[in-house]
Amino acid sequence: MKNPQVIDATTRRWRAALFLFMLATGVSMASWVARTPAVRDALDVTTGAMGLVLFGLSIGSMAGVLASGGLVRRHGGRSVITLGAALLVAGLLVIAGGAALEVSGGVFGGLALFGVGMGLAEVAFNIEGAAVERAVGRPVLPVLHGCFSLGTVVGALLGMGLTALRFPVGWHLAAIALAVAAAGAWTVRAVPAGTGREEPEAADDDGRGGGWRAQVAVWRDRRLVLIGLIVLAMAFAEGSANDWLPLLMVDGHGTSATAGSLTFMLFAVAMTTGRFTGGPLLVRYGPAAVVRASAVIAAVGVALVVFSSSALLAGAAVVLWGLGASLGFPVTISAAGEGVRNASARVAAVSTAGYAAFLVGPPSLGFLADHVGLRNAMVVVLVLLGGAALITGALRTPEREAGAVPQGDRCAAG
Repeated sequence: MKNPQVIDATTRRWRAALFLFMLATGVSMASWVARTPAVRDALDVTTGAMGLVLFGLSIGSMAGVLASGGLVRRHGGRSVITLGAALLVAGLLVIAGGAALEVSGGVFGGLALFGVGMGLAEVAFNIEGAAVERAVGRPVLPVLHGCFSLGTVVGALLGMGLTALRFPVGWHLAAIALAVAAAGAWTVRAVPAGTGREEPEAADDDGRGGGWRAQVAVWRDRRLVLIGLIVLAMAFAEGSANDWLPLLMVDGHGTSATAGSLTFMLFAVAMTTGRFTGGPLLVRYGPAAVVRASAVIAAVGVALVVFSSSALLAGAAVVLWGLGASLGFPVTISAAGEGVRNASARVAAVSTAGYAAFLVGPPSLGFLADHVGLRNAMVVVLVLLGGAALITGALRTPEREAGAVPQGDRCAAG
């Protein structure tokens, strides 16, 4: 990473816009997650059937993720973010209506729309964030994802309070949709046009140009494949908590719905803390050692949640789960795009792998849970984290030696 540069007003506004909208998406995601027990009860479905409803989010998200890289190369990041924000808002409104009317198909369809918007926007945001990193010469992606995590804390707190008050889910999500619409309107005006856009041309061996061929060609790099496997495991660990943690505590440990929401809030706080305070660790030890330790810490937390007979201990262990999972996604994406010419294609490719695990993997645990229980299904997360810890050497490159990464920014416009 080059030496930090003086940040001009346009770049500062660009960076602040990315932070704001990631905060808003975190609030919207956590608001949905915190209310999943209430939605499941309103729809009167089994855990497996709820997994099928959640699969709407996965299908939509993967469609958005797979399309996003090509759309950014063709139209630029701002256009893709604009479309993604519109679909996010529409999806939230449809989910709100489906929950209020107790229609499973409506919730499924709303989640699909929400997922497409999320997939489109988040890959574009990673490309934009990597571009800001190159412009300012300091880490942005960990803090950008930290803003998402901070949003999940806000959303979890709000969801916990409204759950305790038995506030209608439909009205809750409709209000969140309006807030996301306001944040999106400001963001698209602040993000410059053309980031990530490339002229159509035949892909070369480095994966530059050529539309979708670019995203395929970059996987010829063995190091990038290993980075993709790491982000798969770390994103799966994060996504499993986002999708299932409240129900895991309610069904697996017999807690109340409010306590389940509180546990998810603790996870979100741990994720946020890890992302905002991980800079000094990256400076001192480097990304490979930090992500290896993170995978082990997350595995310890998951193991305690799965195997402990104490609901209190399991609830406390989600702090380890959150701290361990916090840096894996942003650090691996940053490693994919640093020091290479075809950074946008590589960031898009690794982001796609990460979001595939984040969004498609966890809902499949619902089907496994019908046979072995939700707690036992989480053993899959343990296996993936163990595998990731063994290959983190792929993150060690001459450009990213320990001590080469300056501390990150705050989640603010400053």
